[in-house]
Amino acid sequence: MRTHWLAFLGALQFLTLIPVRLPGMLDAPTQQRTLLYYPLVGLLLGLVLLVPVLLTPGLAVAVQAALVLVLWCALTGGLHLDGLADSADGWMGGLGDRERTLAIMKDPHVGASGALALMLQLLLKWSLLQALLALDAFWPLLLAPVAGRCAAQYLLLLTPYARPGGLASGVASPPALPVHLTAATLALLLAWQQPLLPLVLAAGGWALRWLMLRRLQGYTGDTAGALIELIESLFLLAALMVVM
Repeated sequence: MRTHWLAFLGALQFLTLIPVRLPGMLDAPTQQRTLLYYPLVGLLLGLVLLVPVLLTPGLAVAVQAALVLVLWCALTGGLHLDGLADSADGWMGGLGDRERTLAIMKDPHVGASGALALMLQLLLKWSLLQALLALDAFWPLLLAPVAGRCAAQYLLLLTPYARPGGLASGVASPPALPVHLTAATLALLLAWQQPLLPLVLAAGGWALRWLMLRRLQGYTGDTAGALIELIESLFLLAALMVVM
């Protein structure tokens, strides 16, 4: 029981800026188990994202959407956005070359492609949040972080790591069955709203994984963060099309 609690805290510490105290460095088996708790961390994030909406019923939806987005970025520390920016810089500047792409992604500076990707991603998320809140559709805010972290689960479970020694290299594959059960639960929840939602998310995740394998022969911490961001936006877009 203690091992699982530490694994959950490890996942919370890795994926968010929520203050977490751990007794020390997690051992290898516990680090592997952290991956199992990614969706639970996503659910916790989704619950917190509902707070500013529920506390400000009289505000314009544009302001509510901005508050949700600010809180979203604050909770994650922009970690996944940083991965998206680095991935965009690497993909554009790498010119199809694996080693050049990895080298650019390792550079801490944000280039023009990364800055553009950040602006477009934040604009897209804010617009989607605004449209959903205008329709009183709150469930996508709750489940979008879960979908993003389920996608990350599968990426790390099924894909080789492209660069040894990186931030995510210590998270090895946990037992596959709990991951499959988590994905099946999410798929059932989404199918309850619209049967096409799980298929859209699966197709999006598969396409992004294929791009990583084609260019890098694997994933990195940056591309995993980019995957989370893009799947979250894809989820919000698909949910909007469902509720309209």
